[in-house]
Amino acid sequence: MAQFRTSERGQLELFRASPSDLAPRDAQDLMAYPFFSLAKSPRTTPIDFTSGAVTIRVEAVPEHGMATIWDADILIWAASQIVEARDKGLRTSRLMAATPYQILAFIGRGTGARDYQRLKAALDRLQSTTVATTLRQPPRNPRGRTVDKDAVARRMHRFSWINEWTERSDARGNPDGIELIVPDWFYRAVLDDALVLTIDRAYFRLTGGLDRWLYRIVRKHGGKQAGGWRFDFRHLYLKSGSLSPFKRFAFELRAIVKRQPLPGYRLFLELDARRTLLAFEPVPCGQAVETVVLSGTRTHVPSGTAPSCYREPEPGLSPREQTRNRSLNLESNKESNFLRSGHSVEKPSQSEVPRPVAGALRGRTSGGAS
Repeated sequence: MAQFRTSERGQLELFRASPSDLAPRDAQDLMAYPFFSLAKSPRTTPIDFTSGAVTIRVEAVPEHGMATIWDADILIWAASQIVEARDKGLRTSRLMAATPYQILAFIGRGTGARDYQRLKAALDRLQSTTVATTLRQPPRNPRGRTVDKDAVARRMHRFSWINEWTERSDARGNPDGIELIVPDWFYRAVLDDALVLTIDRAYFRLTGGLDRWLYRIVRKHGGKQAGGWRFDFRHLYLKSGSLSPFKRFAFELRAIVKRQPLPGYRLFLELDARRTLLAFEPVPCGQAVETVVLSGTRTHVPSGTAPSCYREPEPGLSPREQTRNRSLNLESNKESNFLRSGHSVEKPSQSEVPRPVAGALRGRTSGGAS
């Protein structure tokens, strides 16, 4: 007699999402690497990224296109639910049940019929997008030998952002929400392997894909950097997975610096003789945004992260003059810092170049080329 395999759904205990207002949490792995399309138009071109021993390939199908950074809001909702339940001592599961209203309200979307259809389309993209990565897949060494980790090929893990999803119905056949199964790779990252960070709820109001991606990069690397941080433009370009030419990407970054849209952080442009750098530092009023939630902690996190630190930008390339470029901060998150080779300076117009501060020491600049 043929034996039937038990479905994954049948092996998992159902976890019902909480309707309460939770603090939004994001997984650091998803914040730091190019896992999502930044465009609103459908993308089928794969994302290929390599940094040291970490490789990532994201593939999409023409029918749905690649999961976007707006679709990733559903994963932020899932991570927030899992961490909140865990911290309350509740049992969690990869099989999650919720109403569309709970998800849409949490991520700041409308709750009408059209929004529900868009939610289903986002779930389809998350389910059909496949990811193959060596991230958090250490090399196997069954004999326990001491080896150079960089010299050993890491194992590849392939998954979709959602294993499967279905619409629920009650005993009378009326709609009763949805069920979805998040992949084990994501679930373990949220619970066991990585940090999760609270994010400003104003993030959900960012409409540009590059704005959203940049906030997550800045938030991931700027949580404990009171003195700020800076990135090489070329390195940011590689980490974005963007299909735009580099010159277009650099132009859009400069536009973001002028608009200052990121809640909790202020952006600056710095130049040296070889490259353009994007620098940032926390805004003093954004202390709630700087809460770090360690996976496994029982620390209470306030619901929400209001008030937002959004401020109207001042005229000019940078909000205020700097007496010198920031330090490189190489002691932490080394992979996030700028590349040491290659030229990435895109020559700005004369109106964009920050003027040196009067009386500054020779050799120091206020973001201008030395």
